[in-house]
Amino acid sequence: MSELHFPWIECSILVPLLGAVWLQLRSNNERELRDTVVICVATLLLTIGELVDFTMVGTFEAHDHWQFLSWIFPPDVFVIDELSAFQLPLAALIFMVIVLSTLRTKAPRFSLELALISESLVLATFSCRASWALIALLIASTIPPFLELRRRQRCTRIYCLHMGLFAALLVVGYGWLMLSDSGTTAILIPGALLTAAGLLRSGIFPLHLWMTDLFEKATFGTAILHTTPLVGAYAVMRLVLPIAPSWALQSIAVLSLFTAVYAGAMALVQSDARRMFCFLLLSQSSLILVGLELVTPTGLTGALSLWLSVAMSLTGFGITLRCIEARISRFSLDEFHGLYSQMPMLAGFFLLTGLASIGFPATIGFVGMELLIEGAVEVYPLVGTMVVIATAFCGIAVLLAYFRVFTGHENRTLVSMRARPAERFAILLLTLLLLGGGLYPQPGIASRYHAAKELTRLRHDTPPGDVPAHAASRGHISPAAANIPE
Repeated sequence: MSELHFPWIECSILVPLLGAVWLQLRSNNERELRDTVVICVATLLLTIGELVDFTMVGTFEAHDHWQFLSWIFPPDVFVIDELSAFQLPLAALIFMVIVLSTLRTKAPRFSLELALISESLVLATFSCRASWALIALLIASTIPPFLELRRRQRCTRIYCLHMGLFAALLVVGYGWLMLSDSGTTAILIPGALLTAAGLLRSGIFPLHLWMTDLFEKATFGTAILHTTPLVGAYAVMRLVLPIAPSWALQSIAVLSLFTAVYAGAMALVQSDARRMFCFLLLSQSSLILVGLELVTPTGLTGALSLWLSVAMSLTGFGITLRCIEARISRFSLDEFHGLYSQMPMLAGFFLLTGLASIGFPATIGFVGMELLIEGAVEVYPLVGTMVVIATAFCGIAVLLAYFRVFTGHENRTLVSMRARPAERFAILLLTLLLLGGGLYPQPGIASRYHAAKELTRLRHDTPPGDVPAHAASRGHISPAAANIPE
């Protein structure tokens, strides 16, 4: 396997983790937010350097030059490949802009230490192969939101039931898989358990109640950080697709497609802004799972491109709602608030990110959505129609929310509600990425298409259900099988 020129992967994982320890030891609330921003910026730069180094190496996968964590994890556990190369800087960007847009008055409610721990876990998850290490990281990533809910003295019953079931399905399913004979029908039951775990973490209907409960009870920033990186889709890619037969992939696609249409319709009728955002996220993220189950490189390219655009645009959309909520508290969509004149920049960003999430022309999601629809129509014409319907529902929901929040009778306040400098920087950064990726999409699409072709080739080279016995005995799937969607 090729090597990077610097231990980018492990450094990007360790920096936020050590930063959380630093914040805990300092206990200086006045500088805590500024220090967290510095740590998040450093982590983002490390992940960008990792992406640039990986591009220069010119291979499908690579690992660090030195391995600091080899005494904890087996060799080659943390690897960057064409599937995760863009997900790593994207996850670091999400955490940075969320922390950057946090008001100083709201910092005590939003745990910065838990945010840094979550960032370290997410980066480690995206860098990890399908093994027990990935299982442990997926389970560990559910702990920070639970700790916040307990600290806020909110009921954790729904969250604990779903995440406990998620952990049990992962452990039992993967343990059963290692004990089963590869290439036989014996892997169908553990495969079904792993599939249920992936669908639960992705919020696929009817396993989505934990997500709406999290947005209702946790801080908005924590809910965004736990959902927008789309860790559930990554779990499906690593754990389910290498062993899933065609009929299982079709079942995932059907459930994801139904969730996309259902969640889009639910977003239309929500009166609470947070719940509207939650269903919008559920609808668009479900479309990614629909695309991942397509056989064609075109559909897979669309899904991988949409993965980046949905995570980025809906993070920006959530930041806008969070900034508004920080100024006027939680608000309803049943009435007109007339906030445009008081926050014109946030109004424009609200509309841009909302429309970018559904693939509006000239935004980063436009080409990805077109490729997804084209790939779906080639395989199942009805699927393409349903994707269009789900997207239309989400577009109408975004416009309705915009009119409710920013139009109507103006209510002047004595305190300025315009965006702060840090918020403006986060808004401008995401705006440049959303519009730049839409106006010049070729580099990103070419990279995703190359990854899709390679992943499809590897999928065809390894028959579904063929998990080598020697790989299972070591606790991880072979490199070819671990990176194979269809």
